[in-house]
Amino acid sequence: MNLAVLKAEARAVAQRQQTRLQAAIDEQRDLTAEEETADADDKAQLARLTAQIQRAEQAMTAAAAVGATPVATPPATAPPTIIIPGARARLDDGGFGHLAEFAQAVRLANPAAGGSFRMDDRLAAPGNVHMEQGDAAGSYLVPAEFRQQIVNLVFDDGNDPVMDLIDPDPTSSNRVVGLGDETTPWGNSGIVAAWRSEGEQMLPSRMALTPRETKLNELYAFVLATEELLEDAPRVGTLLTNHAAAAIRWKAADAFMYGDGIEKPLGWMQSPAMIAVAKDANQTAATVTASNLARMFARMLMPTQASWLLNSDVLPTIMDLKNNAGLPLWYGNYQEAPGGMLLGRPVIFNEHSRSVGQYGDIQFVNPNGYEAFRKQNGVSFADSIHLYFDYNIRAFRWVFRIGGQPVLSKPVTPANGGNTKSHFVALAERA
Repeated sequence: MNLAVLKAEARAVAQRQQTRLQAAIDEQRDLTAEEETADADDKAQLARLTAQIQRAEQAMTAAAAVGATPVATPPATAPPTIIIPGARARLDDGGFGHLAEFAQAVRLANPAAGGSFRMDDRLAAPGNVHMEQGDAAGSYLVPAEFRQQIVNLVFDDGNDPVMDLIDPDPTSSNRVVGLGDETTPWGNSGIVAAWRSEGEQMLPSRMALTPRETKLNELYAFVLATEELLEDAPRVGTLLTNHAAAAIRWKAADAFMYGDGIEKPLGWMQSPAMIAVAKDANQTAATVTASNLARMFARMLMPTQASWLLNSDVLPTIMDLKNNAGLPLWYGNYQEAPGGMLLGRPVIFNEHSRSVGQYGDIQFVNPNGYEAFRKQNGVSFADSIHLYFDYNIRAFRWVFRIGGQPVLSKPVTPANGGNTKSHFVALAERA
């Protein structure tokens, strides 16, 4: 069995897994027992094929290094493969080893390239050519594996503190219609519990649900790169993916906080559910007081689930804050929270929060109060064949669909007391 056959078989197995998983997602269900068994068999087969392919490629590289003619190396008997639970199976890569290899193939696939024109057979695979309006010769859709890599960079933990906090749910639709529930356990609407005397008739209550829709809007990065840069394809391919992911991730997280809801998510800072706590009387500009923080904490709905989002400019101010007993309000318990603890809740320093003194420099946020969604397998990543060929420039385009909005449409009335509460509280401007 030669290398091309091994790769074709591996792609077929990966495609089979992807089709099975997509069917379950579309039907909003888990894999059946039969599908789980088939998926486990495919994972094991894909691991064996991947090991065989790697050995064959290493053998061909070694042969080329000593001047021998590389030949297809028959696969040796593979040792038992250890499959790590939860490891992601490699998706269809179109037969390309990495994104840079794909980019180079597209670079040479333009007939206008003259003597350097060369059509890679892998680009002609069924379903690879993706025609776009305004680009008559078509652009090439990047294989699923390389699209998934940028999805992982955008949404995996540790890439952006706000994105990590919200964690958008995957969905197969461009619009998510849910049922809003703004009732409280102590309110008079929705499900109500009541005491009764023996033999007394029970009075029913009804769920007070309101249909609400979250639209997933397009978020894109459209990047131009010169042919000179692309000559260093491996390095440029990595930089393109990493920088595009960082830009998309930043824009999405910033919209969860500040978006106006017009063709983008509705951020909590722009939402009617936000509570802005006023500064103290005669408070000095660009300062933070213990009273500010205490009053913010008092307005939070379920504070034991909330975290502080702060600009790092605020740190020198809060480090010196103490209560009436002289105990610090902030302490650097870095084992429990990277930014320490403030009034017993984690502090998350981030670049989305405004600078000290501005509205939004200190936010107290309960992430359970925000609904966010992303399109499952919805990232579109295409590499233009010749969109800017006359300028010796290549075009890359990534498109995501992301949506979100706060759960509450306005703050709620507490069981006791007159001040409303919400999942989102921010300190007003101190100018």
